[in-house]
Amino acid sequence: MIEMSNSFALPTLAGAPAAAPRAMPKDAAHPFAGRHLVVSYLGCDVGALSDHRGLVSAMRSAVKASGAELLKTSEHVFSEGGFTAVMLLSESHASVHTYPEFAACFVDLFTCGYNCKGEKFDEVLRAYLRPQEVAIKTFLRSNDVVDDLAGQDSRPSPRPPVPEPARAP
Repeated sequence: MIEMSNSFALPTLAGAPAAAPRAMPKDAAHPFAGRHLVVSYLGCDVGALSDHRGLVSAMRSAVKASGAELLKTSEHVFSEGGFTAVMLLSESHASVHTYPEFAACFVDLFTCGYNCKGEKFDEVLRAYLRPQEVAIKTFLRSNDVVDDLAGQDSRPSPRPPVPEPARAP
């Protein structure tokens, strides 16, 4: 259960003390803050999802359009046809996880500071993937993040117990 701490008016998990917001140190090069863009692209062009080189190229273009600096890319192709690419950015990271069997993919872009533009990143990927539906959300992150599930318990639900395999007599 999330509670409001009387001392700082920040949400906390039950019983956990809230931390006071911190001022940015005078010698800090960047603020302790960022934006996290989370997107589900649905009804995508399956050819675009399956063209891994094309998708990585579109991700690189999207990163550039956002104003972020690409440092390194890591990719993996799954035997079922899915594909994941993670891009290390000087500002943080971008990733794509494809599900061609559902004509869909999940994408995220996390950038520290306020200089990068997630909407530009999204524009490039929409043009490449041509999704029929898009679910998109941007989370603002800093030392005083407010949980957008205020009033709800934000801890993960416990997993149901896994049954033990039957043993042969």
